[in-house]
Amino acid sequence: MRKRRSAFIAAGVAAALVATAACGSSEGDNGGEAANFDAKPTGTLSAWGFNNADDVGKARIEYAAKQLDGVKIEMDQTGFDAQKFTTRQASGNVPDVVQMDRELVLTYAAQGLIQPLDKCLEVNKVTKDRWYPSVANDVTYKGQMWAVPQFYQPAAIILNKKAMDAAGVQDADIDTSNPDKLLAAVAKMYKASNGVPTTLGFNPQATGQINLWLVGMGGKLADADGKPTLDDPNNVAALELLKKIVDAQGGFAKYKSFTDSFDMFGEKNQFVQNQVGAEVDAQWYPNVLSPYKDKIKLGAVPFKGKDGNPVTQAGGTSFVIPAQAKNPSAACKWALALTEEGSWNAAAEARAKTVQEKKSINTGLFTGSPVSDKAIREKFVKPSGDAGFDQVISTYYEVAGAGKSVGASPAGQQIKQELLNAVTATLLGSKPAQQALADAQTASMSAYKTVTGG
Repeated sequence: MRKRRSAFIAAGVAAALVATAACGSSEGDNGGEAANFDAKPTGTLSAWGFNNADDVGKARIEYAAKQLDGVKIEMDQTGFDAQKFTTRQASGNVPDVVQMDRELVLTYAAQGLIQPLDKCLEVNKVTKDRWYPSVANDVTYKGQMWAVPQFYQPAAIILNKKAMDAAGVQDADIDTSNPDKLLAAVAKMYKASNGVPTTLGFNPQATGQINLWLVGMGGKLADADGKPTLDDPNNVAALELLKKIVDAQGGFAKYKSFTDSFDMFGEKNQFVQNQVGAEVDAQWYPNVLSPYKDKIKLGAVPFKGKDGNPVTQAGGTSFVIPAQAKNPSAACKWALALTEEGSWNAAAEARAKTVQEKKSINTGLFTGSPVSDKAIREKFVKPSGDAGFDQVISTYYEVAGAGKSVGASPAGQQIKQELLNAVTATLLGSKPAQQALADAQTASMSAYKTVTGG
């Protein structure tokens, strides 16, 4: 579902680039200036977001509405559509606030289709330290924030202790900063039948978590100005290491076919079936595994960068205010209300109730805000009775502060697609990593120049 949605968004953004260039300019229709935000908004707010809101989303919507007393809120609760957004911009019929993936934000910022929000934050006495630095950096361009971020699911490595114990592998052996040690552990746990994998010693999530591997090796996708940097030597090193890991487990074609067969969200998932010894996963995945805690024995370790220190990386969504918004003050207040501590506490209360009803494990909420994350953990995340599972939860909380950004760019979607092409070509062996990334850099720079006007 996530892959199909990302592909749809990528196609929509690519198709909309020419249209956005016609609608805006590199300086923006508002000249790069924000609206005169009022801390006490009135009138009607038109909001677009919260498609199929769950318990967390509904609680936050209700909380935010109470903070905007006297403002009438009209909601379009459909998923973001790049082409639809562009069409609305061209017609002048735009919402006051729009929810979208953070990776899309700078594309619209560069075109002047959304407003910088530094004045929005200033009027409402909010500072950038509400969010983790890597989260704020994802929506920062030319020294200004262009969106109000939300959510942040950092990645770590979940361990299948049954498979590790059977192979004599220790937690310390799953060390991404020590390739030789890691590859030795992979070899001990990897199993195949007639050349087809049956157990991966380590699933690196070679495509789904590629950004983590890049920042772990010291790489990045864009510089401080948003220019693509796919051919960074550290990125090359990351892809070369991934290829070694995948080649040690049957090669990319067999690896991908095997991982595609996982019942990832079901009762026969890869941990229950002992199809992995260890795996890189985002913070939300322990929620999936919690119903099966009696069938599995888990642990976790942080992903380590080449310097030996824990590191993580994660994306998320955000709220932007279109340049032509009719009620930017209400939009600003609403977006900030949705991401303040009171909103997240209301969401955590709702999630705790759901967890109790389902007799599940409360793994917490990762909001994008370190203060809110800490408060939620202290209030709602209690010992589950499963020491291994509790250690998994603790690991994710511990790595959250070690987040790094791969860099944000107006050509973010094109960079994402070109990076995937480069990773696939490298792992299949059709191109060496350096050449694959050089080709990706050329294509990404072309897209960057198109979006920014050179």
